[in-house]
Amino acid sequence: MLKLDILVLPVHPDDAELGCAGTILKHVQLGHKVGIADLTRGELGTRGTAEIRDREAAKAAEILGLTVRENLELPDGFFENTKQYQLKIIEAIRRYQPEIIITNAYHDRHPDHGRANELVEAATFLSGLRRIETFEDGILQEPWRPTQVLHFIQDRYIKPDIIMDVTGFWDKKIESIYAYGSQFHNPEWNEDEPQTYISSPDFIDQINGRGREFGKSINTRYGEGFTSRKILGVDNLFDLR
Repeated sequence: MLKLDILVLPVHPDDAELGCAGTILKHVQLGHKVGIADLTRGELGTRGTAEIRDREAAKAAEILGLTVRENLELPDGFFENTKQYQLKIIEAIRRYQPEIIITNAYHDRHPDHGRANELVEAATFLSGLRRIETFEDGILQEPWRPTQVLHFIQDRYIKPDIIMDVTGFWDKKIESIYAYGSQFHNPEWNEDEPQTYISSPDFIDQINGRGREFGKSINTRYGEGFTSRKILGVDNLFDLR
């Protein structure tokens, strides 16, 4: 078993880079083991192919310093919050036994994001029930439920419950996003490919703007925001900023 400190469960390759790459980079530098299990291969994307995105995700994983990255290969656009797909995620949670899970926003412009959020939330709870049996290599997995489930904020603004200072990691975050040359603005990409909402140069400007907005809220340069359905506590008021 490879135990992780943080497991990110985004629905599409590149969601984690856009939503929480700075936080990933910061915690990797702090010595934590961080992994990503993408739910789908993003095969319905307008630009590129699933195979291209597999290679891009691997490149981004190297930039982020991940301990592991895998793909659960749920059907892009057509997964539902059902037992079949819950069990796939439960198996991944039990495989890595993370203390913290990070996943998609509650709701967003892309309908997959909100549905993935609901699916991961359900699977995370069910993963702690011992009467749900899952197996890996023929061996019964132990039940596991993380301490925290956080949701990054995506295209649509959602007021964050916490903001992570990622000022020292912003440039590397942007580098990890640009690993997806088929998806984001890339002058070297095939000009015959259709342009999309996220392939516009303005899109990365918006990512930078959101980072500055969240950073300003905590008196730093760049921040990444997260929400939680669980009330979060601190041990010391001087940890607040």
